[in-house]
Amino acid sequence: MITNHLASSGVDRAAHLRRSEPDLAALRAHPDARVLVVRPPYVLMAEGPAALAVTADTVSGDLLLLGVDDGVATFAVDAIDEVAGRWVTLMEVGAALDRREASLLAQAVGLANWHRRHRFCGVCGADTVMGEAGYLRTCTSCGAQHFPRLDPAVIMLVADGERCLLGRQAAWPPTMYSALAGFVEPGESLEDAVAREVFEEVGVRVTDVRYHSSQPWPFPSSLMLGFNAVAHDTTLTVDHSELADARWFSRTDVSTAVADGSLMLPGPVSIARQLVESWLRT
Repeated sequence: MITNHLASSGVDRAAHLRRSEPDLAALRAHPDARVLVVRPPYVLMAEGPAALAVTADTVSGDLLLLGVDDGVATFAVDAIDEVAGRWVTLMEVGAALDRREASLLAQAVGLANWHRRHRFCGVCGADTVMGEAGYLRTCTSCGAQHFPRLDPAVIMLVADGERCLLGRQAAWPPTMYSALAGFVEPGESLEDAVAREVFEEVGVRVTDVRYHSSQPWPFPSSLMLGFNAVAHDTTLTVDHSELADARWFSRTDVSTAVADGSLMLPGPVSIARQLVESWLRT
């Protein structure tokens, strides 16, 4: 099984404790309980490559339960008000963190993002309040319950055998290219989404769509589902409303251009980078 950055902390998420206030109070009161401080998309870091953990009695705000390890809980808090410290994004530091810490921070940022975006009921517009240690918001008027949601997105490396297809968005640095990606639409399978997005963006039909791996991507709330696909044809018709450019690259092209700086790939924390590197090794 392929495990990407920001995934699989190995910590028990302890869903069975989320509705028990006595259990949650005991976890919060434990002297070794940790609280990770986030302000999406930023996380508060210590001086070294680790998140800054504080104690529950030193922070204000709702504590979000991330998980329990050997009876000790890790929580997160959204520092809505300004807090002094070293704030960085997970994209900047995720690859330098150990897998456990990176995954917990991805969970924390994703949950905090969801709470920020669901302060009001999507049914009637009234205020909502948090419940179940951060995994529920309930409307104060109509009683509707809202649970954390993710936006599924496919990301795919298309190849024709000896070459892979990479595209560049207009907002990126001029030398940066990445795998194609897009959101899954209602009534669509993941494989259908891969084929549709590739054809819409570059006019290429694909076959043999195969799952590679997945990655949480809390920027703000995506789940990236990685695929490989084979190009049925290789003529590119780039939709410039979607991409600034798209090109075919051989393995030698990628290796040489990355080495001389004429090609920039996404950072090592991203599943896009893992898709490209996996292809380079085949």
